[in-house]
Amino acid sequence: MSRLMVSISGLRGEVGSTLTPQVIQKYTAAFAKYVQGGKVVLGRDSRVSGPFVNDLVKGTLVASGCEVIEIGIVPTPTVQLEIEHHQAAGGIAITASHNPIQWNGLKFMGSDGRFLNPEQAGKVYAMADAGEQAYKEWSELGAVTIDFGAIDRHIEKVKNISFVDVEAIRKRKFKVAVDTVNGAGGAIIPKLLKELGCEVFAINQETSGRFAHTPEPLPENLAQLGDAVKANNADLGFAVDPDVDRCAIVDETGRPLGEEYTLAIATKLVFSKEMGRMAVNMSTSRASEDIAKYYNCMFVRSKVGEINVAEKMKEIDALIGGEGNGGVILPEVHLGRDAPVAVALTLQMLLEQGGTISALKASLPQYEMVKLKVNIGNMQPDKLLAAMAETYKDQPIDTLDGLKIDFNNSWVHLRKSNTEPIIRVIAEGPTEAEARSLAERFMDELTRVNG
Repeated sequence: MSRLMVSISGLRGEVGSTLTPQVIQKYTAAFAKYVQGGKVVLGRDSRVSGPFVNDLVKGTLVASGCEVIEIGIVPTPTVQLEIEHHQAAGGIAITASHNPIQWNGLKFMGSDGRFLNPEQAGKVYAMADAGEQAYKEWSELGAVTIDFGAIDRHIEKVKNISFVDVEAIRKRKFKVAVDTVNGAGGAIIPKLLKELGCEVFAINQETSGRFAHTPEPLPENLAQLGDAVKANNADLGFAVDPDVDRCAIVDETGRPLGEEYTLAIATKLVFSKEMGRMAVNMSTSRASEDIAKYYNCMFVRSKVGEINVAEKMKEIDALIGGEGNGGVILPEVHLGRDAPVAVALTLQMLLEQGGTISALKASLPQYEMVKLKVNIGNMQPDKLLAAMAETYKDQPIDTLDGLKIDFNNSWVHLRKSNTEPIIRVIAEGPTEAEARSLAERFMDELTRVNG
C-alpha cells in the first residue's frame, strides 16, 4: 500500500488505498471548520477519480455550512485566482499534480488565494487528525453555486500582463504545438494561444484524465510533443502537467529545453524591462540566478514548495520568482505557479529576441541538471543528511531545506520529497556528464552511509 502524503503541498494518495472517502471527508471537514463555514472555491483537474472526489468534497463542505463556488475542470492557478475574484474564505483544488493516474489529492488555499503556509496547513492537519468538524443542522446547510467563467477570466488576466504585448504577438502568428496530456490544460492552453493569434497544433487535448503518457513534463516524456513540433514545422512546443502550474518548452527541432529554462526565459524578459527582486527554491538552476545578477537584481532562495517560494516573494516584494520545475510565479497575476503565465512570457521573449527558441536558449547561461531519487525504505533521512553535512563541512553548505553543497561550478541538493516517499538527489553542472557524475556520486554515498 502506498503512503498518504501530507505536506505543505496538500495531501495526495492512491485512490482506494490511502486516499479513501473517509480520508477525503476527514480533511475537508477540518478545512471547512478552519474557514469557519465561509465561501470556498472548488475546482479540479481532469483525473478519472475527480468526479467522485469532487462530490465528496462538495457534500462535506455543504454539510459544514460552506457556500461552495464550483468552477469545474480548471488549472490549480485558476482556483487561486477565483478565490480572489469571489472574495472567498479559501479554496480546494482536487489534484495530484504530476503524480500518476491512480493518485489524487487535495490542495488547500486561504483567503489570499495562496496555498496554506506550513503553520496554517499544520493547524488544519492537526484538526483533521483530532476529528474536528462543524456539521450543521438542516437549516444551516451551505449551498452550491456553479461558475464556469473562471477559465476566461484567467486568460484575460494573462493577456493583461504588463510585460506582454498581445497585439505584437498576434502579428507574429507563432506556430505552436501543445501537449496537455489529457489534463486540465486542454481547457485553457490552446484557447489562450488562439487568443494570442497563434496557429495551434494540440495533442492530448481531451480533458479525460486518461494521461497519454507519464504526466510529469520532463524531457523523457516529451517525445510526442517533439514529433508534433517537427511534423507541423512549429516555432516551439509547450507541455504542461495535469493541473497546469508547470510548463516545459520544446524547441523548433523537437528538442526539450529542460524545465529550468522556462523560468530562466521569463526572468530574462521581466528583468530586461524592470529592476526588481526574485525568489526561487533551493533546487532551482543557477541560470535564473545568473540572469538576475546580470541585471543587478536581488536574488534569494527559499525552501522547496510553492508556498515557501510565494512567502519569500511576498516578504521581499519580488517582481518574479518560481521553481525550476517549470513553475513561473508572477505576482502581477497572483502569487502562485502558473503555466499560462509562463506561455505568454515565453512568446513575448521569443518575439523580442527574434530568431528561434533554440537560439534564445543558447543566449542564456548554460547549465545541465540531473535529478535522481532513492526510495526511503528503511532509511532515516534526517540522520543520513546530517552525516553527509558533517562529511562536507569544509564546503559551502546550506541546510535550509535538506542539504545543499556548493562547488565551484556545480552543486548538489539532497532532500526528502514533499510529495513522494523518496530522497531527491539533484545535481547541476556545466555539462550533463558532470551533473550526472555528481548526482551518481552522491547516490552512492547515501547508500554507503545508510549501510
